[in-house]
Amino acid sequence: MKQRGVLAAACLAALLAGCAGYEQPAPGPVASGLSLSDRCATLGADLQAGAPVDDLVITAGEWTEAGATTGAGPDAQPPMPAHCLVEGYYGEREGLIGGTYRTGFRMRLPLDWNGRFLFEGGGGSNGVIRDATGQNGVGNTPGLSRGYAVIAQDSGHDNDRNNVPSHGGELAFGHDPQARADYGHASLKPTYDLGQFIVTTFYGRKSNTNFFWGCSKGGQEGMAFAQRYPDAFDGIVAMAPAMSLPRAALAQAWDTQTLARLLSSRGDTPSIDGLRTLFSDAQFGLIGKAALAACDRLDGAEDGMVTAIGQCTTARVEPELRARQCSAQGGEDCLDKAQVDALIEILAGPHDAAGKALYSGWAWDGGIGSQGWQVWKTGFVGGPPSLNVVLGGNALASIFTTLPTPVEADEEALLKWQLAFDFAKDAAKIYAVKPPYTTSAWQDVGMRSTDLAAFRDHGGKLIVPHGSSDPVFSVLDTIDWWNGVNAANDGAAAHFARVFPVPGMAHCRGGPSTDRFDALTALESWVIDGVAPAAIPATAGDETPWPGREMPLCPYPQIALPAGDGGYRCGLAGQ
Repeated sequence: MKQRGVLAAACLAALLAGCAGYEQPAPGPVASGLSLSDRCATLGADLQAGAPVDDLVITAGEWTEAGATTGAGPDAQPPMPAHCLVEGYYGEREGLIGGTYRTGFRMRLPLDWNGRFLFEGGGGSNGVIRDATGQNGVGNTPGLSRGYAVIAQDSGHDNDRNNVPSHGGELAFGHDPQARADYGHASLKPTYDLGQFIVTTFYGRKSNTNFFWGCSKGGQEGMAFAQRYPDAFDGIVAMAPAMSLPRAALAQAWDTQTLARLLSSRGDTPSIDGLRTLFSDAQFGLIGKAALAACDRLDGAEDGMVTAIGQCTTARVEPELRARQCSAQGGEDCLDKAQVDALIEILAGPHDAAGKALYSGWAWDGGIGSQGWQVWKTGFVGGPPSLNVVLGGNALASIFTTLPTPVEADEEALLKWQLAFDFAKDAAKIYAVKPPYTTSAWQDVGMRSTDLAAFRDHGGKLIVPHGSSDPVFSVLDTIDWWNGVNAANDGAAAHFARVFPVPGMAHCRGGPSTDRFDALTALESWVIDGVAPAAIPATAGDETPWPGREMPLCPYPQIALPAGDGGYRCGLAGQ
């Protein structure tokens, strides 16, 4: 024990020289007589030699003292620790449309490094480089402040440089086969390799542990690593994963067409502004109340949350919706029949003429009708338009169908295209291969494989939190995927992969939910300490009906059940 203590003290003293596992460090910044700040200034030149990517260009390499901040207002981040900032790009090439493409990146390497590497996932259509501070959920300590070396990237296109208004604007990259593949997955491993190279060059040794955290498109990227590049990470948080993106885009078109028919039934021509007015705030509130009236008590506690995921079916909820249906004169405090019919059609999910599902149905939940749900389906009066149209419709036209369709990056033009989408002949285009594309959109972007054997055998751990009221990607699709993984692993998938539904939560955050939780810490415990997450503590924010409420997120198929002390415990329904 005394010898171990001496060695540990030596490690602490020589940490920045790369001491790990009591091994002699490779020559690094301290061993070479340079301070980390001086090493940062010369790092760019050293990275040019031996880089694992083509045509690496370093545009910035500068030391940042402790206390610097990024963002402003609600996007403001806490003061950063002292670190080296490296920015650049690689793989520049001329695209078929949109000019020059390349993969941009940003990396931050802290003075007080914990020996770990974190890849920060993207979001939406990407095309921007995140701050690389390691954001990992509302209120959580960023990865950089925890001591991680953090990298972020733009997935191979730039929203400004590659913008072509006549071809979807920022989504014009979908008209270039390589850019679409880079967006889907192909840029991920090279950026990972580059990040590892930068870590080794700067610190003089490899990282001990490698993690990924992402939500939405970032969640899809986490799934891509687990499925396509299984040896890269020891642990992945893939939150609200966009693993079925092309199919989910079909659902967005389905929703828009359903709501447009509702407008037409009122004698209105479908329009962006018309979608905004389909439901009043009071009527949206009735939807969540109907779900709660039907299903809140299924878990044994009437607490304003539906934790019995998958049990809150249309058969249970429809009678409550019909009970809130207007009499002949209508009113703000009721839903008319056409509104109820449209909601049921939307929650059932898209299907073909034979009734075969094209994506997934959706969970009835207390967060349906919340603002985080509304903004995708209808948009807000005086606020954002329907994101299902301006993002989902554009993505389906520009990225997720082959061949892509040139559409003006204009709200009404995108609505017109989405309404003209013919499910009978166009839905199959997400699986089509046609020159110059040698792979389909589903092959490039869909990351729904249930074969995680290589990731499992590598020792990887996967945590998948997902909001039950997510209006973009259905939690039921994620659960169906996990059931497939579990079947492929003879009922033992929980040894390396766990899904954590979040009752009431919308897309990545928000809604009447306990959306404050730290999945990265849970992943650290699982990977580093070998403690699998039996539950993830979660808290409700100030904007919820119950600020400060504490409730565990439970690994499916367990749900939060009332405990005798007034709290909650995880268990199977009926226990």
